[in-house]
Amino acid sequence: MASIISLKKLKVSDIKYFFHWWRDKDLLRLTSGRLKRISDQEVKKSFEKMIKNKKDRHYLITLNNKVIGHIALISENNGWFEVQIIIGNKRYWDNGYGTRAIKQLLRKAKKNGVNKIYIEVRLTNLRAIRAYEKCGFRRAGIKKYSKNKYLPETLKMVLNN
Repeated sequence: MASIISLKKLKVSDIKYFFHWWRDKDLLRLTSGRLKRISDQEVKKSFEKMIKNKKDRHYLITLNNKVIGHIALISENNGWFEVQIIIGNKRYWDNGYGTRAIKQLLRKAKKNGVNKIYIEVRLTNLRAIRAYEKCGFRRAGIKKYSKNKYLPETLKMVLNN
């Protein structure tokens, strides 16, 4: 049977996945870098904000109808959108599912007239950088975050059009 990757619009009941993902130290090391335990209340507050936001597009990534991650297209300034992705179930890392999910998201974005797209990644996350390059992103420079002790800089990559 072929592996089918789908993007499903986020629903309120999907919070259960975020309770797990936003507390996984391996995932946090690769994303925010914030390793301090996140309270139930913080998870609920952040998740509700995601659900209520009408400018951003959030999806669960499913593999043959099993939830394996989250992907989003976040509205930024000047018509730019940021892609955010996490394959929350580590058993599915290194299989190309993230790449396939990003390509699906980019097709959706293009259909909706969105073409100014970027992604940020830790400089040490070489697996992700390779995946983003496969999706058509190119390295655009280092972005500094002087106020973020967990993530002081990222590699900014922009989508080639």
